[in-house]
Amino acid sequence: MKQYKFILSGGGTGGHIYPAIAIANELKSRFPNAEILFVGANNKMEMQKVPQAGYKIKGLWIAGLQRRLTFDNVLFPIKLLSSLLKSRTIIKDFRPDVVIGTGGFASGPLLQIAGIAGIPTVIQEQNSYPGITNKLLSKKASKICVAYENLERFFPKGKMILTGNPVRQDLIDIDSKRTEAIQYFNLDSKKKTLLVLGGSLGARRVNQLIEKELENILSQNVQVIWQCGKLYLEDYKKYNAANVQVVAFIERMDLVYAAADVIISRAGASSVSELCIVGKPVIFIPSPNVAEDHQTKNAQAIVDKKGALMLKESELDSQFGLVFEALLKDQGKQNQLSENIKQLAMPEATKQIVDEIIKLIK
Repeated sequence: MKQYKFILSGGGTGGHIYPAIAIANELKSRFPNAEILFVGANNKMEMQKVPQAGYKIKGLWIAGLQRRLTFDNVLFPIKLLSSLLKSRTIIKDFRPDVVIGTGGFASGPLLQIAGIAGIPTVIQEQNSYPGITNKLLSKKASKICVAYENLERFFPKGKMILTGNPVRQDLIDIDSKRTEAIQYFNLDSKKKTLLVLGGSLGARRVNQLIEKELENILSQNVQVIWQCGKLYLEDYKKYNAANVQVVAFIERMDLVYAAADVIISRAGASSVSELCIVGKPVIFIPSPNVAEDHQTKNAQAIVDKKGALMLKESELDSQFGLVFEALLKDQGKQNQLSENIKQLAMPEATKQIVDEIIKLIK
């Protein structure tokens, strides 16, 4: 049996890394003797997370352009050239059958060089509004696996396959884990549980909101699991109490989703895909500080199908208290949001993406 070789590139945030790892795991399960290599950006979180998942990774000296004039922007052309040259060396030495990009700075140079070398490339576009890198790469890509409909204005229609985003398989049946989850987090089964998610690094504005509203939230017979992110733990751990658990990171996402009754979350693509499978009532607070404002567009795609609520950061001070209290009191609304968001789930995404990759090597 031929020993296939795959390179995956995705990083910068958990939203790019975990889908790449999920695809790698599925490839490994189908081709146990396959060689898999990751390529990431030096000093980004993929350089730790990928080895923890059991895969080798090589780093490129690359970073994105800042919106203002900085020293990093002056260095960008040098970093890009360095990354293109190193990508060429990696591809020449490893000789992959397919190169897969899930987003992040490193995937740009790598997929560009792979395309020039005539190696099949697959883009896994997670957002409802693609970034500039994937738009440029799509011209040479063999296939583009997307998570949202109506992306024809960005990508060649003939290359697109609607697959959804890869998600952790342990989220598929969380309802059966409810009792275990309540014990694991030492929760009161008679209270509603609010889960606050700000992403792996944390979300400053979401943390500020919860700090301001905490007393009001707790007064409504609610307990809180507050994932504030590693950048903010020192600022907010003082709020740990009987009904408040402040953590930097949550290892058992399956159990925390099982325990939650209402969720407040950013609207990164991976989070949105997970929340569709989890099927709990969600209030999205999109980050306005991302390229093309894609988090707002991700959330809006769910809101349009009546699967979630959304509050922009500019609306939080005036609207949050009213929206949260109304949702908490209305069990019918909670049930409706749960049912509608579940209809948008694509639990087979990882398998479908790997099916498309395999078609390129058969």
